[in-house]
Amino acid sequence: MDMDQFFVACEQLERKELIGKPVVVGADPKGGKGRGVVSTASYEARKFGITSGMPISKAYKLCPQCVFLPVNFELYVRVSREIMAILRKYAVRFEQWGIDEAFIELTGKVSDFEEARKVAEKIKKEVKEKVGLGCTIGVGPNKLVAKIASDCGKPNGLVVVKPDEVREFLAPLPVSKLLWVGKKTEEALKVLGIELIGELAEADAGMLYEKLGRMGPQLKKMAQGIDESPLIGTWEAKSIGSQRTFESDTCDESEIYEKLDELSEEVFRRAAADDVAFSNIGIVVRFSDFETHTKAKTLKKPCESFEELKRVVRELIMPFLREGKLVRLVGVRISSLEKRKGQKRLLEF
Repeated sequence: MDMDQFFVACEQLERKELIGKPVVVGADPKGGKGRGVVSTASYEARKFGITSGMPISKAYKLCPQCVFLPVNFELYVRVSREIMAILRKYAVRFEQWGIDEAFIELTGKVSDFEEARKVAEKIKKEVKEKVGLGCTIGVGPNKLVAKIASDCGKPNGLVVVKPDEVREFLAPLPVSKLLWVGKKTEEALKVLGIELIGELAEADAGMLYEKLGRMGPQLKKMAQGIDESPLIGTWEAKSIGSQRTFESDTCDESEIYEKLDELSEEVFRRAAADDVAFSNIGIVVRFSDFETHTKAKTLKKPCESFEELKRVVRELIMPFLREGKLVRLVGVRISSLEKRKGQKRLLEF
């Protein structure tokens, strides 16, 4: 199950007048000069070409009449908990992905895929009636197929793929629909003349290994709809981190800060979804000559504030920027995680 335009949908629960309007949740565009990125765009805003992760300044230029809203994690976490509680009731096993997506296993609870479809319909109905939001559900023989089915069903859809339909379902889709296939892998496959999942499923495993390493044969298995990964019901993370490589090495401080703010938002969102605070914040910076440095700071008390996270990250990177060297990659990591206890403060953003 994957919620549709989740951040925007939550805002529309609070403000009905936003329904049907182009809405962007993210940073303040400040007349086209704002920094930060788009977290979520409504389907109406997407018609103007606005996508998640896009610089907020570009989103403003594409659609200045959009309603731009700040991120309200407190609201999104509260709504997410309501939705996940509904899902858990139906599940033999349950695994949550982030704040707005989850897998449930029905093995042993239903006898066939038609019964699974009926369960999915019940879930969609209950989420709509009790929470007021639409969601998209994909049903498949494994996590991989179910995930792709949900992606293909958006928005507010239900796609069921039975075991004997998997290859036919996957074959005409672009390879980018596969999990873990990013732009670089997509380009590498395109060089090999492989653009569709069906073409990847029929490709020679030896050739894929030669060109892509161990990942090649694994991608072929995925293209055939093979996925044996189990649902992980409980998982304690020791840290949460993310990093990005710039398209071109840069020493532009505003560009580096903007990327760090984006990464800080990503790890903070994941921490909020897991309901954890953190007391250690670290950064990694890699220069164009591949010289790599890390630096971290331990806080006196657990942090639950995005603004504090962003401030510390900027403080940590500052000495490296003074060197004036071209930067290839930056990353943000939080650790010393602990579940929040007692009354929760309003998450600052």
